[in-house]
Amino acid sequence: MHRSRILIADDHNLVAELCKKLLESEFEVVGTVSNGRDLVRAASELRPDVIVVDVAMPVLNGLDAAVRVKEMLPTVRTIFLTMNNDPMVAAEAFRRGASGYLLKTCAPAEMVTAVRTALRGRTYLSPTLSKDTVGFLRRQRERLEEEGERLTERQREVLQLLAEGRAMKEIGGILNMTTRTVAFHKYRIMEALDAKNNADLVKYAVRNHLIAA
Repeated sequence: MHRSRILIADDHNLVAELCKKLLESEFEVVGTVSNGRDLVRAASELRPDVIVVDVAMPVLNGLDAAVRVKEMLPTVRTIFLTMNNDPMVAAEAFRRGASGYLLKTCAPAEMVTAVRTALRGRTYLSPTLSKDTVGFLRRQRERLEEEGERLTERQREVLQLLAEGRAMKEIGGILNMTTRTVAFHKYRIMEALDAKNNADLVKYAVRNHLIAA
């Protein structure tokens, strides 16, 4: 019997292992990763049917990582598992093609239900969040130009790493670019966002869910 393939991404090892144990009785858990860039690489290699991913992921956040996976694997289902109960974040997740938004405070059986629902081509939202509110916010965001589109994909990567407090040399190593190129990207980011200092960059990163508050 074919078992659907699940890939789990969470930077807390305990959470990832608990998810694995919870799901592996019914599904094939093909791997666990702890940051967004590793998620993209693993998805390319393992070809999962569903990814379970946290919103706040180091190196590359879960929202951006999930979009990249969907670009590679258009049929993959994405379920966000997070502590963030902000309806605006849930709305942004669904705007980006999520199949589910699940709070880490949920009952264990709820995760299995969310995966089953996603595999049937439907969406799942934690009952503690209002579907009407999330739906309204999603429609509002779709009518407006996404603020994040002021930056390119590469600039969003650089910005997240800067907001995480990483040095330019370290960022260059992660993204395979020279320190001079990182500095150029930072200049262009600050220009695009009209940011005056690093604090402004961090505020923008938090507001757009590139890093956790």
